[in-house]
Amino acid sequence: MAWEIPLSDICMGDEEITAVTDVLQSGWLSMGPVTERFEDLFARYLGVRYAFAVSNGTAALHIAHRAAGIANGDEVIVPSLTFVATANAALYCGARPVFAEIAGKGDFNVSCEGIVEMITPRTRAITVVHYAGYPCDMGPILEVAGEHDLAVVEDAAHAVGSEYRGKKCGTLGDLGCFSFFSNKNLVTGEGGMIVTDDDALAERIRILRSHGMTALTWDRHRGHGHSYDVLDLGYNYRINEIASALGIVQLERLAESNRRRARIDRLYRTLLRNSDRVGCPFARHGGRSSCHIFPVLLSEDVSRSGVIESMKRKGIQTSVHYPPIHLFTYYRKAFGYGKGALPLTEYVGEHELTLPLYPGMSDRDVHRVVDCLNESLESERPAA
Repeated sequence: MAWEIPLSDICMGDEEITAVTDVLQSGWLSMGPVTERFEDLFARYLGVRYAFAVSNGTAALHIAHRAAGIANGDEVIVPSLTFVATANAALYCGARPVFAEIAGKGDFNVSCEGIVEMITPRTRAITVVHYAGYPCDMGPILEVAGEHDLAVVEDAAHAVGSEYRGKKCGTLGDLGCFSFFSNKNLVTGEGGMIVTDDDALAERIRILRSHGMTALTWDRHRGHGHSYDVLDLGYNYRINEIASALGIVQLERLAESNRRRARIDRLYRTLLRNSDRVGCPFARHGGRSSCHIFPVLLSEDVSRSGVIESMKRKGIQTSVHYPPIHLFTYYRKAFGYGKGALPLTEYVGEHELTLPLYPGMSDRDVHRVVDCLNESLESERPAA
């Protein structure tokens, strides 16, 4: 259907069209010089030594876990309130994802205390997610990881541009993973990035990204050797030049886009501050958020499905972030998870509602969303 106000929308212009046209006219479409430039610019933006562009954010997470040495029989502590790819990355390596509790109803990020409770002799890594772009409290998490010699992987799919104590999210742990899917703050349609400051991890990523090969097609095209060796069981996780061209332009737009997202976030909070049926998480959060999405927590007397349908009739798209992973059928059957395992996560999973947020929204659009939400809530109010 045609939404009056969609959940998210892409902001692109003539610069992206020109960048893609230049790639098409160059005659080189697979990973090559444009990708190298994108990686260099992204690394400089974050202040890291290495950045590797890949085909999508899930590929980034998979390679990151492989590079960190995650293997059969290992355990990786992850949040359940995230997209399923976060946990699947551990499974792809033969490891078991172990779900930890969130910090609370006002902070949907995984808690350090929840992580500590799940550490066993088999734990090899902690994967954190900066939910909605709000940084996890990484200081205590990194201390725990150091005490137990655990790798830290940051799922920064929501958090390009977010900062914790003056450092960009994705640069705080051993490896940072980004997604450039079409609803993200930086959009290439499909695409992702892995970043690190570790020389050994960087070399592992470089090899794993393209079939374990020692030389790529672009290297041979430039005359850098005529053959290659295969050093490991790698993957075809390369990005293409069209996506990288979009990424370069989108990176130039990112700071202003994130500023606009932050203004929309503040306006939502102002308009909803007196609501007794809508809570806005991360109200007292430190650091800087990329404001990827705007989640709210509905009160227990509200039918979320009723509100979603009411908003839909008014032309406003909403969503849920996220159904907890540990309650999905696959994870129930494979690992025996059930209701009650993570009470806070499950509560948020039942009552969270995501409102539209994207840079192209006007202040009037935000007022319209809140007005429609209030009308929908009123229609859901129990009769006296």
